Amino acid sequence: MKISHPLAIRTVGIAGAALVRTLGSTLTYHFRYLDPQVDPAVARQSGTRYVYAFFHEVMLFPAYFWAWPEMHILISDHRDGELITQVVSRLGFGVVRGSTTRGGARALREMTLRIDQGHLCVTPDGPRGPRRKVHQGVAYLSSKTGFPIVGAGMAFKRPWRAKSWDRFCVPRPFTPAACVAPRAVHVPADADRDTLEDCRREVEYRMREATLEAEAWVETL
Repeated sequence: MKISHPLAIRTVGIAGAALVRTLGSTLTYHFRYLDPQVDPAVARQSGTRYVYAFFHEVMLFPAYFWAWPEMHILISDHRDGELITQVVSRLGFGVVRGSTTRGGARALREMTLRIDQGHLCVTPDGPRGPRRKVHQGVAYLSSKTGFPIVGAGMAFKRPWRAKSWDRFCVPRPFTPAACVAPRAVHVPADADRDTLEDCRREVEYRMREATLEAEAWVETL
Protein backbone atom coordinates (compact mmCIF):
# COMPACT_ATOMS: atom_id res chain seq x y z
CA MET A 1 0.00 0.00 0.00
CA LYS A 2 1.39 3.37 -1.05
CA ILE A 3 1.20 6.28 1.37
CA SER A 4 -0.23 9.37 -0.30
CA HIS A 5 -2.18 11.37 2.29
CA PRO A 6 -0.17 14.46 3.38
CA LEU A 7 -0.79 13.85 7.08
CA ALA A 8 0.28 10.23 6.78
CA ILE A 9 3.43 11.24 4.89
CA ARG A 10 4.25 13.83 7.56
CA THR A 11 3.73 11.28 10.32
CA VAL A 12 5.98 8.77 8.59
CA GLY A 13 8.58 11.52 8.16
CA ILE A 14 8.59 12.33 11.88
CA ALA A 15 8.76 8.66 12.86
CA GLY A 16 11.39 7.89 10.23
CA ALA A 17 13.68 10.70 11.36
CA ALA A 18 13.36 9.57 14.98
CA LEU A 19 14.19 6.00 13.96
CA VAL A 20 17.28 7.06 11.99
CA ARG A 21 18.54 9.12 14.94
CA THR A 22 17.92 6.29 17.41
CA LEU A 23 19.48 3.58 15.26
CA GLY A 24 22.35 5.78 14.10
CA SER A 25 23.30 6.68 17.65
CA THR A 26 23.99 3.01 18.45
CA LEU A 27 26.62 2.56 15.72
CA THR A 28 30.36 3.11 15.99
CA TYR A 29 31.73 5.07 13.04
CA HIS A 30 35.18 4.66 11.48
CA PHE A 31 36.67 6.91 8.79
CA ARG A 32 39.63 6.80 6.45
CA TYR A 33 40.36 9.88 4.31
CA LEU A 34 43.05 9.68 1.64
CA ASP A 35 43.06 13.48 1.79
CA PRO A 36 42.16 14.83 5.26
CA GLN A 37 40.89 18.06 3.66
CA VAL A 38 37.84 16.28 2.20
CA ASP A 39 36.58 15.34 5.66
CA PRO A 40 33.28 17.27 5.95
CA ALA A 41 34.17 18.29 9.50
CA VAL A 42 37.45 19.81 8.26
CA ALA A 43 35.82 21.37 5.21
CA ARG A 44 33.11 22.77 7.48
CA GLN A 45 35.77 24.78 9.31
CA SER A 46 37.90 25.73 6.30
CA GLY A 47 35.02 26.83 4.08
CA THR A 48 36.03 24.49 1.25
CA ARG A 49 33.00 23.08 -0.55
CA TYR A 50 32.47 19.73 -2.22
CA VAL A 51 29.91 17.58 -3.95
CA TYR A 52 29.66 14.54 -1.67
CA ALA A 53 28.51 11.37 -3.41
CA PHE A 54 27.47 8.11 -1.77
CA PHE A 55 25.62 5.12 -3.14
CA HIS A 56 21.87 4.89 -2.61
CA GLU A 57 22.07 1.67 -0.59
CA VAL A 58 24.04 3.23 2.30
CA MET A 59 22.21 6.54 2.62
CA LEU A 60 21.40 5.83 6.28
CA PHE A 61 25.10 6.40 7.08
CA PRO A 62 25.27 10.08 5.99
CA ALA A 63 21.62 10.55 6.94
CA TYR A 64 22.70 10.27 10.56
CA PHE A 65 26.33 11.35 10.61
CA TRP A 66 26.28 14.29 8.17
CA ALA A 67 22.82 15.70 8.85
CA TRP A 68 23.86 19.36 8.87
CA PRO A 69 21.87 22.30 7.45
CA GLU A 70 24.71 23.17 5.05
CA MET A 71 24.53 19.69 3.49
CA HIS A 72 22.03 20.04 0.63
CA ILE A 73 20.88 16.69 -0.67
CA LEU A 74 19.21 15.87 -3.98
CA ILE A 75 16.05 13.78 -3.49
CA SER A 76 14.32 12.23 -6.46
CA ASP A 77 10.90 13.27 -7.76
CA HIS A 78 9.89 9.61 -7.94
CA ARG A 79 6.84 8.51 -5.93
CA ASP A 80 8.72 7.69 -2.73
CA GLY A 81 10.70 10.92 -2.84
CA GLU A 82 8.30 12.89 -0.66
CA LEU A 83 8.61 10.35 2.15
CA ILE A 84 12.41 10.55 1.96
CA THR A 85 12.20 14.36 1.88
CA GLN A 86 10.07 14.41 5.01
CA VAL A 87 12.65 12.26 6.81
CA VAL A 88 15.89 13.96 5.72
CA SER A 89 14.58 17.51 6.15
CA ARG A 90 13.70 16.66 9.76
CA LEU A 91 17.15 15.21 10.25
CA GLY A 92 18.58 18.60 9.33
CA PHE A 93 19.51 18.45 5.64
CA GLY A 94 18.71 21.05 3.05
CA VAL A 95 16.65 19.40 0.28
CA VAL A 96 16.43 19.85 -3.49
CA ARG A 97 13.89 17.73 -5.40
CA GLY A 98 14.68 16.11 -8.72
CA SER A 99 16.86 13.40 -10.28
CA THR A 100 18.80 12.47 -13.38
CA THR A 101 15.69 10.72 -14.73
CA ARG A 102 12.88 13.09 -13.75
CA GLY A 103 13.12 16.77 -12.97
CA GLY A 104 16.87 16.39 -13.21
CA ALA A 105 17.78 19.49 -15.22
CA ARG A 106 15.68 21.71 -12.95
CA ALA A 107 17.12 20.13 -9.81
CA LEU A 108 20.69 20.42 -11.01
CA ARG A 109 20.15 24.07 -11.90
CA GLU A 110 18.70 24.70 -8.45
CA MET A 111 21.62 22.97 -6.80
CA THR A 112 24.07 25.18 -8.72
CA LEU A 113 22.36 28.20 -7.17
CA ARG A 114 23.23 26.95 -3.67
CA ILE A 115 26.97 27.38 -4.03
CA ASP A 116 27.05 29.92 -1.18
CA GLN A 117 25.12 27.65 1.17
CA GLY A 118 27.49 24.78 1.88
CA HIS A 119 28.06 21.37 0.37
CA LEU A 120 25.96 19.40 -2.10
CA CYS A 121 25.11 15.71 -1.61
CA VAL A 122 23.94 13.20 -4.22
CA THR A 123 23.28 9.49 -4.61
CA PRO A 124 24.67 9.18 -8.15
CA ASP A 125 23.17 5.73 -8.80
CA GLY A 126 19.64 6.72 -7.72
CA PRO A 127 16.73 6.64 -7.87
CA ARG A 128 16.44 3.50 -10.00
CA GLY A 129 19.99 2.36 -10.61
CA PRO A 130 21.69 0.41 -11.93
CA ARG A 131 23.22 -0.33 -8.54
CA ARG A 132 26.59 1.39 -8.01
CA LYS A 133 26.43 2.97 -11.47
CA VAL A 134 27.36 6.66 -11.37
CA HIS A 135 25.26 8.84 -13.68
CA GLN A 136 26.78 11.79 -15.51
CA GLY A 137 24.71 14.37 -13.63
CA VAL A 138 27.18 14.46 -10.74
CA ALA A 139 30.02 15.43 -13.12
CA TYR A 140 27.81 18.13 -14.68
CA LEU A 141 26.97 19.46 -11.22
CA SER A 142 30.64 19.62 -10.29
CA SER A 143 31.51 21.38 -13.53
CA LYS A 144 28.85 24.04 -13.06
CA THR A 145 29.53 24.71 -9.36
CA GLY A 146 33.30 24.29 -9.32
CA PHE A 147 32.98 21.90 -6.36
CA PRO A 148 35.23 18.81 -6.58
CA ILE A 149 33.51 15.44 -6.16
CA VAL A 150 34.23 13.30 -3.11
CA GLY A 151 32.84 9.84 -3.88
CA ALA A 152 32.78 8.07 -0.51
CA GLY A 153 32.50 4.34 -0.01
CA MET A 154 30.44 3.32 3.03
CA ALA A 155 29.55 0.02 4.67
CA PHE A 156 27.79 -1.46 7.67
CA LYS A 157 28.83 -4.73 9.28
CA ARG A 158 26.50 -7.52 8.14
CA PRO A 159 23.50 -5.24 7.58
CA TRP A 160 19.99 -6.32 6.77
CA ARG A 161 19.37 -5.80 3.06
CA ALA A 162 16.13 -5.08 1.23
CA LYS A 163 15.14 -6.98 -1.90
CA SER A 164 15.32 -3.78 -3.92
CA TRP A 165 17.37 -2.71 -6.95
CA ASP A 166 20.05 -1.24 -4.66
CA ARG A 167 19.90 -3.93 -1.93
CA PHE A 168 19.24 -1.12 0.52
CA CYS A 169 21.16 -1.50 3.80
CA VAL A 170 19.67 -1.28 7.28
CA PRO A 171 22.42 -1.50 9.89
CA ARG A 172 22.11 -3.81 12.86
CA PRO A 173 22.10 -1.90 16.18
CA PHE A 174 25.39 -1.62 18.06
CA THR A 175 27.54 -2.60 15.08
CA PRO A 176 30.40 -0.75 13.36
CA ALA A 177 30.12 1.34 10.21
CA ALA A 178 33.03 2.38 7.98
CA CYS A 179 33.61 5.15 5.46
CA VAL A 180 36.53 5.36 3.03
CA ALA A 181 36.88 8.63 1.13
CA PRO A 182 39.26 8.83 -1.84
CA ARG A 183 40.79 12.03 -3.12
CA ALA A 184 38.40 14.44 -4.81
CA VAL A 185 37.81 14.41 -8.56
CA HIS A 186 38.11 17.87 -10.12
CA VAL A 187 35.87 18.53 -13.13
CA PRO A 188 36.84 21.43 -15.42
CA ALA A 189 34.38 24.31 -15.66
CA ASP A 190 34.41 24.08 -19.46
CA ALA A 191 34.07 20.29 -19.57
CA ASP A 192 32.54 18.95 -22.79
CA ARG A 193 30.54 15.73 -23.03
CA ASP A 194 33.63 13.54 -23.41
CA THR A 195 35.36 15.16 -20.45
CA LEU A 196 32.24 14.78 -18.32
CA GLU A 197 32.14 11.11 -19.23
CA ASP A 198 35.80 10.65 -18.33
CA CYS A 199 35.18 12.29 -14.95
CA ARG A 200 32.04 10.23 -14.40
CA ARG A 201 34.00 7.02 -14.97
CA GLU A 202 36.74 8.15 -12.60
CA VAL A 203 34.22 8.96 -9.85
CA GLU A 204 32.54 5.59 -10.36
CA TYR A 205 35.86 3.74 -10.21
CA ARG A 206 36.94 5.52 -7.01
CA MET A 207 33.56 5.01 -5.36
CA ARG A 208 33.48 1.31 -6.15
CA GLU A 209 37.03 0.79 -4.92
CA ALA A 210 36.32 2.78 -1.75
CA THR A 211 33.13 0.78 -1.16
CA LEU A 212 34.95 -2.54 -1.47
CA GLU A 213 37.62 -1.27 0.92
CA ALA A 214 34.99 -0.10 3.43
CA GLU A 215 33.16 -3.44 3.20
CA ALA A 216 36.36 -5.37 3.85
CA TRP A 217 37.45 -3.02 6.63
CA VAL A 218 34.16 -3.10 8.54
CA GLU A 219 34.26 -6.89 8.78
CA THR A 220 37.52 -6.64 10.75
CA LEU A 221 36.09 -4.22 13.34
